[in-house]
Amino acid sequence: MQPIQILWVDDEVDLLKPHFLFLAARGYEVTASTNGQDALEKVRTEHYDVVLLDENMPGLNGLETLQLLKIEFPGLPVIMVTKNEEEQIMEEAIGSKISDYLIKPVNPNQILLSLKKTLNHESLVSEKTNTNYLQEFQKISLELLQIDSLSAWMELYKKLVFWQMELQTAGDNNLLEILDNQRKEANALFGKYVAKNYKHWINNDEALFSHKLVKTKVIPALQKPTLFLVIDNLRWDQWKTIAPTLEKHYRIEEELMYTSLLPTATQYARNSLFAGMLPAQIKKTTPQWWKDDYEEGGKNLHEEALFRHQLERLNVSGKIHYEKITQIKQAKSFVNQLNKYKHYTVLTVVYNFVDMISHAKSEMEIIKELADNDQAYCALTKTWFQNSPLLELIQQAQEKGFQLILTTDHGTINTQSPCEVIGDRESSLNLRYKTGKSLKVNSKKVMEIVHPEKIGLPSSGLSSSYIFAQEAEYFVYPKNYHHFANLFLNTYQHGGISLEEMLIPFVILSPK
Repeated sequence: MQPIQILWVDDEVDLLKPHFLFLAARGYEVTASTNGQDALEKVRTEHYDVVLLDENMPGLNGLETLQLLKIEFPGLPVIMVTKNEEEQIMEEAIGSKISDYLIKPVNPNQILLSLKKTLNHESLVSEKTNTNYLQEFQKISLELLQIDSLSAWMELYKKLVFWQMELQTAGDNNLLEILDNQRKEANALFGKYVAKNYKHWINNDEALFSHKLVKTKVIPALQKPTLFLVIDNLRWDQWKTIAPTLEKHYRIEEELMYTSLLPTATQYARNSLFAGMLPAQIKKTTPQWWKDDYEEGGKNLHEEALFRHQLERLNVSGKIHYEKITQIKQAKSFVNQLNKYKHYTVLTVVYNFVDMISHAKSEMEIIKELADNDQAYCALTKTWFQNSPLLELIQQAQEKGFQLILTTDHGTINTQSPCEVIGDRESSLNLRYKTGKSLKVNSKKVMEIVHPEKIGLPSSGLSSSYIFAQEAEYFVYPKNYHHFANLFLNTYQHGGISLEEMLIPFVILSPK
């Protein structure tokens, strides 16, 4: 193994010999240079892993040398070493993308620590992350056998997402595979837990579900003009991926998980969110704003009416605006109009792009390649968000002093196992749930509801029932079974029972 090559640039090189000996004893090879011009020539002709650069030198000073180094060798790490403690000098050095900044006098261990942090940071972090996950693996496995509440499931899912992001950063695919298997095990147990408890939760108000979200969490927070942002189909891991970008503009005041209703589909979960009612109640009290699965036409065309109806019932006053954004041109136009809403009580925006990514994965080969797994799916979401009109909307909202409430209607899961289902001609088309008459399915990874009204779902007939896929299964009808099984394999779907679909983010943020 070749020793690490250091170029140390300082006009007082003779004073540094103890440092050179200390580093040489630890496998580093140090080359000295007394001025900036000489240092540039050495870097042009020899290979160096890092440069230690004095700020105060005759001729080219440290900052001037740094700028020239960064122009010609932008990837070369530079550690600034200086007596100067002026804030302006520090800011200029940091702005030039130095790797570290040390104030003289420095002792040998300070130099060693800085070198390790600069040169071995990723490998040290990766090694520590891997060690910590292996220790946590056993704890999570034990927790899975003892979970006895929905809140405990939420905490466990947060841990799984945390380790997904940590191991992804560390770049250890072997441990990511172990984590993926652990999450599959968790989803299998979660599916059974939901099947056992869902009816009780719905009928006893023991969990924060879609239809309770506005009344319980949104309305109490409307003490100032608020942007209520509903990003369709946003998972918890996607939220944690985009959060650091958003936090440049907003400060998180409250962050929690809530539970999407079943089916975890827009027609049910989002209509219930805006209506403040279970789907069966919507159909009964406002039938003009509800369509069953078998009926033609859009199923979410009346969200604004449902939302206004709920706010009227709850005696919420003030100006209200609702906007559903599905196109980039529409988003940019809305951003330009934001100023006229700054005195509104609540500005509600439904943003559909994340849902479009998941559906595009079923139809476009390039999206399948870009989002081949959960890690890639989150990375794609982050790239989109950082370059989207949605981020521009959030920036503008922050500048105008809007409070931000961010949430979603449901999540999505990467489907892996096709499951044959038989139904009549009016049975629904969704891949993760079915409703209709005479439904038959050959799988144990299914939750069946034969009396939909008992969990607040509408029934289209006396023998109408619902089935929900658990784990990563998806339903396929017998006709052209193999074609559709292959078409929807490894695509992102929603409507069923999984941690990813049901346990979703709700966040209240204040402008910085």
